[in-house]
Amino acid sequence: MRYVGIENTIISFIERSINSVIKDLHKSALPAYELSVELEIPKEKAHGDLSTNVAMRASKAVGMPPMELAGLIAKKMNADLGRSRLTDTIQAIEAKAPGFINFFFSRRYLYKVLLEIERKKHSFGRSSIGRGIRLQTEFVSANPTGPLTIAHGRQAAIGDALSNVLEFVGYDVTREYYLNDEGNQINMLGQSLKARYSELFGLTSELPADGYKGAYVIEIARDFKKKYGKKHLATEDIKVFREFALNWILRDIKDDLKSFGVTFDIWYSQRGLRKSGKIDKALSLLKEKGYIFEHEKAVWFKSTAFGDDKDRVVVKSDSSYTYLAPDIAYHLDKYRRGFKRVVDIWGPDHHGYIPRMRAAVQALGYSKDSLSVLIVQLATLLRSGQVVSMSTRAGEFITLREVREEVGKDVARFCFLMRKISSHLDFDIDVVKSQSMDNPVYYIQYAHARIWSILEHSRKIRLSSRFDSSLLKEEEEIDLIRILRQFPMIVSLSAKSLEPYVVLQYLQCLATAFHSFYTKHRVVGDDPHLTRARLVLVNCVRIVLANGLCLLGVSLPKKM
Repeated sequence: MRYVGIENTIISFIERSINSVIKDLHKSALPAYELSVELEIPKEKAHGDLSTNVAMRASKAVGMPPMELAGLIAKKMNADLGRSRLTDTIQAIEAKAPGFINFFFSRRYLYKVLLEIERKKHSFGRSSIGRGIRLQTEFVSANPTGPLTIAHGRQAAIGDALSNVLEFVGYDVTREYYLNDEGNQINMLGQSLKARYSELFGLTSELPADGYKGAYVIEIARDFKKKYGKKHLATEDIKVFREFALNWILRDIKDDLKSFGVTFDIWYSQRGLRKSGKIDKALSLLKEKGYIFEHEKAVWFKSTAFGDDKDRVVVKSDSSYTYLAPDIAYHLDKYRRGFKRVVDIWGPDHHGYIPRMRAAVQALGYSKDSLSVLIVQLATLLRSGQVVSMSTRAGEFITLREVREEVGKDVARFCFLMRKISSHLDFDIDVVKSQSMDNPVYYIQYAHARIWSILEHSRKIRLSSRFDSSLLKEEEEIDLIRILRQFPMIVSLSAKSLEPYVVLQYLQCLATAFHSFYTKHRVVGDDPHLTRARLVLVNCVRIVLANGLCLLGVSLPKKM
């Protein structure tokens, strides 16, 4: 993992100490890069500000119990501390069972964090981890056959927040929506519109067995009638119906996403991909490489050569493409457009699709590590404790728009991010509508608004770097500073793990620490020097809350 700031210095310090200990033990050298030294933030502050389990992972190679090795490394680092660049940063280093090495920062260093936040402001937490790397995120990509549901809403919130995080750490990010604008589902949509259109004139017309039954199709039919009148009552070709419905729903999806705070740089058409001839060219490339073969009148991709459990059909015996064929061509096109990393965000029904897509990327000549596929688990909507069923074709679903209009964009986005991507989400609409401290987004936004109010009422007290940070001695004050210091590392971790939930969890922790501080201590008091120091402290909390909420796409209220 690539870290930022002081963490990189600490990692170098650990690596030097470990290699020195190994040399002293007369063991063969253990290259630092093999150790993959990683730091984490302990859950309990009694375990320090940073921790590493490198001794547990290196113990086998060294031939020493983890705790004994951790003790030797900690002893070596403590001895070298006075001669290192960390002499003013680290107060203590200790070994902790079963083999952790914990680092405790000095208050002198922690106080400097406030100056750094005041100086960098809304750039605090930024880094150059992804500098020079073009990265594409592709998410939502719902078939344009109906309105976006809350399942799509969760994918939109995650994809957009993750893109924000990746941009914040330096990646050149392009957001893309893959539009499946052809095929049987689109034809079925056209037939469904034709049936509803006929009904508006009192004609008996049955929906196709697999047609779309939602009320939105009737709304599209009314608009179709308004534009064309009776012109197409006798039309047998469904093309005009299909194109009208497709464009109508696509406009609806774009409007919905824009209102949700999500915009895409590129809307990529599968129809355009097919017409360009890129699908055949991609399959020809795989054939040249020896990964395409014919069997039983179908064309197959030899995906087992890259770990898939079976080979996959790309062209059926009737000469039509399977879903895999355009997806292979689409991913080849991503790389040829210059993207070095690709992040696909899919729904849970695509989990089995991952091995064949990774196989295709490798067969095309690209690293398997260049493709990351995230599976976003479904969101279940509850109302009055009852599950609301959703089916686009049956017309029984709650749209993203309905949820957004009922609870608001901020609450909806925040709640969609409240669980890890791999975890199922229960979205209780009655709970999240409450304007109370039990509402998680309200809890964080209220901290931001409360600080803003404090600063507004203290405008006569000038905020500057000339404050006495040593006056901040209370446990709650030090806890706040420790948490503020973690933000750059949290953002880095979120980018590495491709998990925006990490940022949300951090903001909850920061807001909790602030509310605890505010409950026990007055910010503006009789001592002007302490008041100025505490105003700087809470302003730093406000800045970091704002930075984090912006990454999640949630607004920053000044009043609540």
